[in-house]
Amino acid sequence: MSPSEDPAADVFVRRVLDAYRRTPATTGHIRPADRRLARELHARGVSVQTVDDALLLASVRRFARPLPSGPPPTARSLAYFLPLVEELLAAPIDDAYRRYLAGVLQRTLSRPR
Repeated sequence: MSPSEDPAADVFVRRVLDAYRRTPATTGHIRPADRRLARELHARGVSVQTVDDALLLASVRRFARPLPSGPPPTARSLAYFLPLVEELLAAPIDDAYRRYLAGVLQRTLSRPR
């Protein structure tokens, strides 16, 4: 089945890439490799929630603690988040922790730098 013949894959890819594009400290630019990786994640049965959680967790880890050399470099690929996707497949987070992380990220990004 080609990509355009699988509406569920198309929806998954669109949702994952939209989330990636909105994630702080990414370029916001979608490359063909990002699209391929999103399709591979769908084929593996990874949920959009797991990818969203990986993006959230990575953002909190990147911004919530001060770095001596300044802010971390910009993530230029969805592949940057793949280790966190794997981590969350092994140990998913629950809704309460997801809300906690979202609050930490919101507070972190809203404070003056």
